Amino acid sequence: MTTITNSVHRNLVVVMKNRSKRIGYFGPTGTFTEQALLTQKDLAACELVAYRTVPDVLDAVESGEVEQGFVPIENSIEGTVNFTQDALVFDHNLLIQREIVLDIEHCLLARKGVSISDLTGIMSIPVATAQCHSYLRKNFTTLEVRAANSTAEAAQLVAANSSEKLAAIAPRNAAKVYGLEVIAQDIADHQGNQTRFVLVGKDTVPTATGHDKTAIVVFQRADEPGSLISILQEFAARRINLSVLLSRPTKRGGLGDYCFIMYADGHIQDELMADALRDLHAKQGDVKFLGSYPASGQHAHTAREHADARWREADDWMTELRSRITR
Repeated sequence: MTTITNSVHRNLVVVMKNRSKRIGYFGPTGTFTEQALLTQKDLAACELVAYRTVPDVLDAVESGEVEQGFVPIENSIEGTVNFTQDALVFDHNLLIQREIVLDIEHCLLARKGVSISDLTGIMSIPVATAQCHSYLRKNFTTLEVRAANSTAEAAQLVAANSSEKLAAIAPRNAAKVYGLEVIAQDIADHQGNQTRFVLVGKDTVPTATGHDKTAIVVFQRADEPGSLISILQEFAARRINLSVLLSRPTKRGGLGDYCFIMYADGHIQDELMADALRDLHAKQGDVKFLGSYPASGQHAHTAREHADARWREADDWMTELRSRITR
């Protein structure tokens, strides 16, 4: 009985400790962002605060209103979520703490009793409507497509509007949250639709797990022939794989002034990665670090849990080897 009581007490302490931590996310309730967040047990146990837009989430983290924020950053159909990526690059000094990938199923939700043939309009966030572009063109050539701040907000607005026969492109679970019915399912244009989400915070960099990514932004000293290849060679020479390479306008002036956003496999705790970033900083000058963090994947969670133990074991091993050095 004592053992059981102690175990319950320990679990209660962990839950209470997590509840004191506030995590902001792109809401409202029912978004894919919330779904992805709830797959992470440690984050789901925290106090979750929904915000209306991605910039609102990032502002809340930077101001200290919440400790961390959770937002979408990339989709397998539409590519980068530019308003998230640009906010991290240009508007905030936050670091990515981890990433989570979620399978996405877009559904068409309507008030009870409304059928597809009754619809007078469709609502969703533009990123979602773009992922269902072919479906909408084929089935609703004359309907007005209205913008909402999120898929869940679209469902919320459809539920509240009894004067029009509208539908929302939204997650299946939003139907339950807002009392709607699923009138069409899996309507994305391509199979295997996935979205990558990131947890962001201030200052700290998670310990290397052996299954990590590092994100940086490189602002060129000068736009000249060979400038991009010289940047890429820093990674190629060290056999570091780049999983994402983007160019974005620097917003500093006219056309043609671009920066490069890069996601590379590895962690700044790795000597090769640290060496590559050191050389880039020396040669390019303006390099913004967006974080080194555990990559998503089947083994990412286990890797995070055991990272500290593995590093302690590696430190002990190296200490033992060095003890053999002749004095």
